[in-house]
Amino acid sequence: MQNTFEFTDLLRLIDERSTAFRAVVASAPDLDVQVPSCPEWTLFDLVRHLGGGDRFWAAIVAAGPADAPPAGAAEARAALVVPREREALAAWLDESTRQLLDALREAGPDSGCWAWWEDVQSPLTAGTVARHRAQESAVHTYDAQLALGAPRPLPDEVALDGVEEFLTTCVATSSPWPHKPAAIDFRTTEGPAWRLTLDGSGARVALLPPAAEATADAGVLGTASELILFLYNRITAESLRIDGDAELFDQLRDWDPSA
Repeated sequence: MQNTFEFTDLLRLIDERSTAFRAVVASAPDLDVQVPSCPEWTLFDLVRHLGGGDRFWAAIVAAGPADAPPAGAAEARAALVVPREREALAAWLDESTRQLLDALREAGPDSGCWAWWEDVQSPLTAGTVARHRAQESAVHTYDAQLALGAPRPLPDEVALDGVEEFLTTCVATSSPWPHKPAAIDFRTTEGPAWRLTLDGSGARVALLPPAAEATADAGVLGTASELILFLYNRITAESLRIDGDAELFDQLRDWDPSA
C-alpha cells in the first residue's frame, strides 16, 4: 500500500516530531526519570535510542540496496557515546536527525535499501524508511511526554497515516497465521478504517470503503492517535471500544511470524 504523503511531507514530519522530542528533553528536570511506556529505560536511554536509530537508518539508506545492514552499522550504534550535558545532548540529537534527513534526501523515496520488515505491503525503500521513522519519532515523543507526566495525543497528520503504516510495515507478512482465519477492523473516529485479514497465506491490510459494514470477527474503534498507541502497546484495550472476539487482539500481539 502507498502512503498518502509526499516524500517531502514525511521529511517535514520527521523534522517536526524530532524538534518536539528535543523540546521535551530540554524541559526535563532529570534525564534519569523512568519512562513508564518503556519500563526498562530512563529518559536518557530513550534519547540514545531515538538518536541512535536516526544515525543507524541514515547509514542503511546511504548504503543502498542490500541483504543486510552495512558492515559495522549495528556495532556503531551499540558503541555510541552520547553526551549528558544538556547543550551538547541537544546538539547530538539535532545532528542525528540531520544525518537521517540528509541521507533520505540524497537517496530519494524510491531508492532501495535493507529493512527488517517483509516486502509484502511495505517496499524496502528509503520512502518506507521515512514513513516509519516519522512514526517512531512521534511515538517516542509521546513516551518522553509521558515520562514528564504530560502526555499529548499524536498530531492528527501523523496519526492518520500511522495506523496503516504500522499494519503494513509491522504486521503484514506472508507467514501463515497459526490460528483460525479471521478479520480484524481498525476504525478511527476521524473516518478512515482498515481491515486486517489473517489466514494461511499470512496477514494483509486493506483500506475499507466509507461506511463499510462491520463484518469482521473483531474490531477496535478509537482516535487514530489512540489506535497507534494501542498498536505500540502504549495504552490498553480498556481505553478503546472493542467489538467481537477480543481474544484475537491477544493472539495478534503474541504472534511472532519469524518463529
